Amino acid sequence: MKIFGVDFTSVPSSKKPITYAQCRLDEDGLSLENSVSLRSFDEFENFLQQPGPWVAGMDFPFGQPRKLIENMGWPQTWEGYVRQLSPLTKQDFDALLKTYRDARPSGDKQHLRRTDEIANSKSPMMVYGVPVGKMFLEGSRRLLDAGVSVYPCRERNDPRVVVEAYPALVAQRWIANRSYKNDEKKKQTPALISAREDIVRGLLSNNTQRYFGFNVLFSSDYAENFIGEGSGDQLDALLCAVQAGWAYTQRKHNYGIPTDCDRLEGWIADPGMDIMNSLVL
Repeated sequence: MKIFGVDFTSVPSSKKPITYAQCRLDEDGLSLENSVSLRSFDEFENFLQQPGPWVAGMDFPFGQPRKLIENMGWPQTWEGYVRQLSPLTKQDFDALLKTYRDARPSGDKQHLRRTDEIANSKSPMMVYGVPVGKMFLEGSRRLLDAGVSVYPCRERNDPRVVVEAYPALVAQRWIANRSYKNDEKKKQTPALISAREDIVRGLLSNNTQRYFGFNVLFSSDYAENFIGEGSGDQLDALLCAVQAGWAYTQRKHNYGIPTDCDRLEGWIADPGMDIMNSLVL
């Protein structure tokens, strides 16, 4: 099976491209075949049109919190509210969220989805720092336009299947809460290199079979790239592919996504999410 992992950005360029890992999942495990840079949204849109079957894990929030959707009076389907937001520029979306936040009481301005609470990920309303809100806007509308099957938000009879990924969840299995990447060169420290070394060793260990049900295979050249690249983009793309590969193994069980999850919000595909969801409940 063809498996992709996509490290996304809301402003792709030659300096900071969208990066994807192309992998193959078979009886030997998940094998990394190629790492590709996409320098524009046109290239990303072409990538989405590759004939299936394939499963891709993408590192951006597919949806917004239900609380925001209901308070704003947006359509009560993922397709509906994404289509309504699609004409907005990033600046328009930023202004829309700012107006909403300004009218909210302190402590209730920026909401989390259920999956964010469990994964300890950022609010998809966040547009500065880590601008995952802008990533949502640019990514979700392109998934909608491409007609791919988006689990669990918009399930379709299409062999191109997309699940939401969060690479930090994979990395944390080997480095806990240690940081392992930074886009700013002056902040790319030996400690981050050491953390990436631990992730690479972990991926190549037998623990991946225990965690995800398959081994992860890549060359020594790729291992050097993962350790040496301070931004962590190529490594994150592979971590997303690991989650996508696991989701494919769970395809008969809703790609590993709880059937009672909120389809308006979306869900991060990872074997630990179901366990943590049960514990929190």
